[in-house]
Amino acid sequence: MTLLEGQKGNFYRVVQVRERESVQRRLEALGILEGTKLEILNHKKNGSTIIKVRGTRWAMGRKIAGGIEVEECSDE
Repeated sequence: MTLLEGQKGNFYRVVQVRERESVQRRLEALGILEGTKLEILNHKKNGSTIIKVRGTRWAMGRKIAGGIEVEECSDE
């Protein structure tokens, strides 16, 4: 499933980032890479998704969130 399909309040682990190389590098610089655990805080009506990664909140657009493949995991 992609980040867009995830449910608010659940925890996920990044499986794969399917985006342009420049976007992948930017996400890696922000700490969002394969194996990273994150929590979905909200899905906004304008299409943006707000996530929490390593204690920091990030907002991303629908296109980028749709390119991040995740799997559900526990909150530990």
